[in-house]
Amino acid sequence: MFRFLTVRILGAIPLLFLLSVVTFAIIQAPPGDYGDYIRSMLINQGGATQEQADQQAEAYREANGLNDPLPIQYVNWITGIVTRFDFGHSLYYNKPVGNVVAERLPATIMLALTCHFLASLFGISLGIIAATRQYSWIDTTLGIISFLGMTIPRFLMAIIILYLLVFQLNVSEIGMFFSARYGGAEWSWGKFVNLVQHIWPVVFIATFGGLAYNMRVMRANLLDVLNAQYVETARAKGLPEGAVIMRHAVPNALHPLVAYQGVVLPYMLTGEIEVAIVFGLATVGPAIVGSMGVGDVFVTATFMLVLAATLIVGNIIADILLAVLDPRIRLGGEKSA
Repeated sequence: MFRFLTVRILGAIPLLFLLSVVTFAIIQAPPGDYGDYIRSMLINQGGATQEQADQQAEAYREANGLNDPLPIQYVNWITGIVTRFDFGHSLYYNKPVGNVVAERLPATIMLALTCHFLASLFGISLGIIAATRQYSWIDTTLGIISFLGMTIPRFLMAIIILYLLVFQLNVSEIGMFFSARYGGAEWSWGKFVNLVQHIWPVVFIATFGGLAYNMRVMRANLLDVLNAQYVETARAKGLPEGAVIMRHAVPNALHPLVAYQGVVLPYMLTGEIEVAIVFGLATVGPAIVGSMGVGDVFVTATFMLVLAATLIVGNIIADILLAVLDPRIRLGGEKSA
């Protein structure tokens, strides 16, 4: 297992490097940079003339290396990451990019992991219920829920819930994790409840899509496994139906879902990002959109690199889980070693 992890981690390094090159080039491809944003702000809000704004924007570009060729900018950025763990300086937030990431990424990861846990728990459980009650009204109802969860865009659900909260229920505390009285307070049950009251729309919407996928895949896989010969043999031996399903059928039906864990964290992150943008939460989503809008390339590139890293880490975790779940994979790896 240690050899397997070492090979996968070493193999991820050139992949991350390639992704960083592609990401940096794509972000820089559109015309304009942060100097253009400064010029626009000076003219529209600072009352500067066109010539004064151009001069200050050009001076800012020169001071921050924005006039350097694209390969030079990339080399300076990636060298700072590798040698000093320095992701650059955010032009828009006027602070190190590492600080911007540290402020927003933990909350984003916690939201994504919460959504993933709930989607897996309820999706797999409902998938088992649907498969064991095939063609019943329960199966039909769960099928409709699964269809809606996989087809309704998450941003549309977020807009609808936002409209209901603001215009129908007169909720004013939108776009924050806590009410003002809990902002600097120590953790307590009241603060936790207040947090849930603020983030439940994000958790519900991101969970709904993942739940629908897990339920659909679990139902289909379990139906196939229930017709397998070894399951019929277990029934013929007189085992209770519950034991046949939970001990013999379900573990084998879980394999595709375990493999799916390799992409689920980035999927949950993007789901959280979409909804957080609508609700304006201080997470990764608004930071990516805001930095792209003003040309703050280092923030955008760093967050995209983090998302790529989560995809690679997720795939490694999925391989480990598959090896633990399926002895054939583990024994096959040992024989090949």
